[in-house]
Amino acid sequence: MTVTEQIDQKHQEDLQRLRGLRLLDDDFLTKCFEGDTASIELVLQIVLEKPDLKVLDVRTQVFVENLLNRSVRLDILATDSTGAKLNVEVQRSDKGAGRKRARYNSSMMDANLLKKGEDFDKLPETWVIFITENDVMGKGLPLYPIERCFLGTGERFEDGSHILYVNGAYRGDTPIGKLMHDFSCTDAADMYYGTLADRVRFFKESKEGIEIMCRAMEDMRNQTLKEGMKEVALRMLAAGKYALEEIVNISGLSLEEVKQLKADKSA
Repeated sequence: MTVTEQIDQKHQEDLQRLRGLRLLDDDFLTKCFEGDTASIELVLQIVLEKPDLKVLDVRTQVFVENLLNRSVRLDILATDSTGAKLNVEVQRSDKGAGRKRARYNSSMMDANLLKKGEDFDKLPETWVIFITENDVMGKGLPLYPIERCFLGTGERFEDGSHILYVNGAYRGDTPIGKLMHDFSCTDAADMYYGTLADRVRFFKESKEGIEIMCRAMEDMRNQTLKEGMKEVALRMLAAGKYALEEIVNISGLSLEEVKQLKADKSA
């Protein structure tokens, strides 16, 4: 098979994969919601049951760095008109939506929301919202809001921190039931909400949108390949018998990248 034929085959595979993508696939969701306040605003109005909620800003694939310990990458981070910060994560895997993952996301958001010297009372309200393909809580409810409270009275602690699980398997003739139906659709024509259908239709049916998605899938393939090569380089460094130039030749990484991996490993 020639190089041209291989490229064409990959393109056809990408088109086939694109046809099967849903909003429950996080890479597709983040691309659909990138720079689009209307779509995330609709989702938040429904899952938070706040029809007046207004989104001022939305960012996707937000890297929140922790210099000493584990950093996180947030699928979607939005800011509403009250200043609240809302992290939306889509998880097809039950394991990826663990309770301590929600706790960690919440803590990482808090740790990056105050400048040095700012009063703690200026900490904005935060939401961590997991939209999961399955009913991870197993109780058949559409929504699972989690709040801190006083155990003795049940009264809410009201610290401004909220966690919400949305059951992606829920169906029903309600706004949340229709929304979760739309999140599972592969065809925009089958969706209830026009705002979401328009975004899905753009990325699946328009020439411009398809080109954007195909480039994104190519970037993801390259990133996955590079991460794999980093693992190879790390194993070679751990073996302690390869020169840096040998690791560069085998892994395909640059000398600077291999040096950085070595420095990180030593640290």
